[in-house]
Amino acid sequence: MKSRTLVASLVAAGLIAGGAAAWRGQLEGPFGMAHAAQSTAAPGVAAPAANPRASALPLNGFTDLVSTYGPAVVNITVEGTTKVANGPEMEIPGMDPDDPMFQFFKRFGGNFNGQQPRSVPMRGEGSGFIVSPDGYILTNAHVVDHASEVDVRLTDRREYKAKVIGVDKESDVALIKIDAKNLPIVKLGNSRDAKVGEWVVAIGSPYGFENSATAGIISAKSRSLPDATYVPFLQTDVAVNPGNSGGPLFNLAGEVIGINAQIYSRTGGYQGLSFAIPIEVAMNVKDQLMKHGHVTRGHLGVTVQEVNATLADSFGLDRPRGALVASVDPSSPAAKAGIKSGDIILAFNGNPSERSSDLPLVVANTAPGQKAVVQIWREGAQKTLTVSADVSKDQNVASGDEAGSSAHGRLGLAVRPLTPQEVEQNDGQAGLLVEQVSGAAEHAGLQPGDIVLSLNGKTVRSARELRDQVEKSGKHVALLVQRNDRQLFVPIDLG
Repeated sequence: MKSRTLVASLVAAGLIAGGAAAWRGQLEGPFGMAHAAQSTAAPGVAAPAANPRASALPLNGFTDLVSTYGPAVVNITVEGTTKVANGPEMEIPGMDPDDPMFQFFKRFGGNFNGQQPRSVPMRGEGSGFIVSPDGYILTNAHVVDHASEVDVRLTDRREYKAKVIGVDKESDVALIKIDAKNLPIVKLGNSRDAKVGEWVVAIGSPYGFENSATAGIISAKSRSLPDATYVPFLQTDVAVNPGNSGGPLFNLAGEVIGINAQIYSRTGGYQGLSFAIPIEVAMNVKDQLMKHGHVTRGHLGVTVQEVNATLADSFGLDRPRGALVASVDPSSPAAKAGIKSGDIILAFNGNPSERSSDLPLVVANTAPGQKAVVQIWREGAQKTLTVSADVSKDQNVASGDEAGSSAHGRLGLAVRPLTPQEVEQNDGQAGLLVEQVSGAAEHAGLQPGDIVLSLNGKTVRSARELRDQVEKSGKHVALLVQRNDRQLFVPIDLG
């Protein structure tokens, strides 16, 4: 029952965020040419973008953009080694060699039937873009990490050996350099000014087809992904495929606003969901890699989740907003500052946290040791705390009074306090063990074996305390539940 409080992703800043609407899956585990015509805005219509050139599609489409900035986009080829099972005759128990997944497991599955894996040559491709005339190139960390040789090819067919200056796995950004002068470069923009629905263009080498351009729109901003870190991704519907990784995402002003990094796909190919790292994140990493050779980030030490309407009502908040603290590392800066599980962080150092995904980036960008003012919502009132950020831990270069309670009633839980031995196994954290589930709790997905730690942010140490808190509550409650090594607030509709 070790309480490590992992919920989804976003660990680089000492935070882990996930959408409350998807809490059940988090507890159970993560899934591996129309020309813009001038018009008068009607009342209630949103104001135009801050940079009209970045959103209005020109008469000639994307031709000027591609011809001007395409030469600054490069193809990257890497060589290295990978582990595979020993011998072509390898058998995988229960799997037919004709099964399409056989080759996958043969390559990546490791040791079957006692066979030891062996190292074999590996070759891969990706994309990148030149950010300085003297040869500095940005790409994804996963493109060049562990590569023994990196080759860069320009659109004019010049080829260079590249040196890896630095790799930051937390942001999936890498900086490499080729020995050349007077190279074409991209123009850098600002993803914060980008609007959902505006046109964007990707240039890269999907499946090795160099300098391919694809276009689409921004579908959403500040997306947090289950297997990602603190990065607030830009979501687009631009066709991005294997080989596009590390390539630039342009707005229509020809400015790079992101690095294409991930796709969401059931087939491995494009399905309308692609994700880009905001250029501000990438440039911060690039500057630190050039100056220090590694990346340092601020660390708060909390697990947070999204606040939905039910959770907002449970905690007496006016509307869904902020980052709900599910757990706090006892030795973290957050604990020292007095931040508790059940607090809702509304702003960090003057930066509002409208969504939980807004928080990790501002924490990560806080220099270790720097004091920050944190606005929180606790027990129906707003409070202000001061926290001193620490260096992120993820840097590599960086007994109750009752035995139980009837399950039925508004909540639908039969619980008992953890025994002293169970508390010890749970790293000293007390709680109520769920023995039976029915009604609202069952509908919300609770299971026997879950541990209830608090209700609406208030610790419950006995079944009586839990029942009393439920009776005082309105139509909604938020239970802090631990399942195995994960903690999350679960919204429950009491009806």
